[in-house]
Amino acid sequence: MFRTLLIANRGEIACRIIATCRRLGVATVAVYSDADATARHVALADRAIRIGGPAPADSYLRGEAIIAAALEAGAEAIHPGYGFLSENPEFVDQVTAAGLTFVGPSAAAIRAMGLKDAAKALMADAGVPVVPGYHGADQEDDRLAEAAAAIGYPVLIKAVAGGGGKGMRRVERPGEFAAALASAR
Repeated sequence: MFRTLLIANRGEIACRIIATCRRLGVATVAVYSDADATARHVALADRAIRIGGPAPADSYLRGEAIIAAALEAGAEAIHPGYGFLSENPEFVDQVTAAGLTFVGPSAAAIRAMGLKDAAKALMADAGVPVVPGYHGADQEDDRLAEAAAAIGYPVLIKAVAGGGGKGMRRVERPGEFAAALASAR
């Protein structure tokens, strides 16, 4: 078990992690941007360290600042929460290279699951039931329209690297396919 955990996030997720750590007897370190200096997670943590300006690119997305804060605080591990750096395999590599533990999936697992088509193929190969779809190398519009017709409408077009619903389009009829594909791209 860790004695001290840095939470590389803010808001409700950071508060929940802090509450769990309290129950486990683990000290917590919050990080905060200038915009979050008076936020609840900052007040709840055992210690809080400023990591940058108000924009996430100037604070919560600065892996080097987060790792430096963890080292300064004597934390043994970093919990990413969700969003921000939680799915960034390079950040995981940097955390482990700094001698810290990343509380989450390994960099290899994040890389394997990072692209939707590769992740779906990995799951199918492992025997996990997956929704029928086309993930072939031929991504030309005509080939994709043929695949949609073979699957049957309605279909869902999903960008390979889109996250959080980005690049996802529901298509009810063949006549809507071309416009939806262009929009998803």
